[in-house]
Amino acid sequence: MRRVTLTQYLIEQQRHYGTVSPELRLLIEVVARACKAISHAVSKGPLTGIGDSVGLDNVQGEAQKKLDIIANEVLMEANEWGGQLAAMASEEMAEPYQIPNRYPKGEFLLLYDPLDGSSNLDVNIAVGTIFSVLRCPNNCTEFDASSFLQPGSQQVAAGFAVYGAATVLVLTVGNGVVGFTLDKELGSFVLTDERIMIPEETQEFAINASNMRNWHPPVKRYIDECMAGKTGPRGKDFNMRWVASMVADVYRILCRGGVFLYPKDAKHKEGRLRMMYEANPMAFIVEQAGGAATDGTQRILDIQPSGLHQRVGVVLGSKSEVERVTQYHAEAHEG
Repeated sequence: MRRVTLTQYLIEQQRHYGTVSPELRLLIEVVARACKAISHAVSKGPLTGIGDSVGLDNVQGEAQKKLDIIANEVLMEANEWGGQLAAMASEEMAEPYQIPNRYPKGEFLLLYDPLDGSSNLDVNIAVGTIFSVLRCPNNCTEFDASSFLQPGSQQVAAGFAVYGAATVLVLTVGNGVVGFTLDKELGSFVLTDERIMIPEETQEFAINASNMRNWHPPVKRYIDECMAGKTGPRGKDFNMRWVASMVADVYRILCRGGVFLYPKDAKHKEGRLRMMYEANPMAFIVEQAGGAATDGTQRILDIQPSGLHQRVGVVLGSKSEVERVTQYHAEAHEG
């Protein structure tokens, strides 16, 4: 069996479909190399104290771990000099990072969550990196923070890495979703899933049940029906899964179906997850894998962002379940 590396896959996309320019290919390869470095750091675990708090909060008001800062610096330093980017933005930084003048600038914008689920580091649960690529408008001649504020439908690529028992890279360049596994002996990401498709039907859901008291009626209605099992209106038993690491929860859904909910509620009135660093790239990936993603009322990829760190409600996964939750919201709105 021919082993296809990430570089070979991207070159084939460039040759056969014209969707991956040489500059975009180089950008994705650089991000992947940075993910390998982060994976190596994660694998050391308590040996280097990477899960220790540094006593500071990031721009989101969340306590930073040592590896949050390391992962952010790894991605920033890897991508600043290659000439593919006009700028980049991170969940860990208040403002976009301008490419230093000593380096050439390119046509793309990179957004990333350097270490999703870092609160799980001290209990050795899978964490990951999420990234999104946009084109810089106006040929990048008049760049500012508003250049990033594009609907998710404008993404040219998105992906995430999961640092678990194996390091897996999930990627879309707008032509379906593929999965690569890091061969640590060779140091290469090797194609291990040529076409990831989410099953339309499922019997699993993922939600933070500790927020139950804050849920809006449509979400409570949906979860109550799932919990009722075979004797309830759904006529089948559901399993609940919740890792509290979005990359791990979404990867499970890509592999075997399910629905992930982090909705708006009485506590998180605008939603909990970041649109630009989490919701948009994950929605792009899920849709490319045959699933759906809404904020409960509208398609996530159609939302016009208003801020770099804007939050949003998220319902994504198997298409039929996402449509059901969205329908319940519509019915509640109609009274």
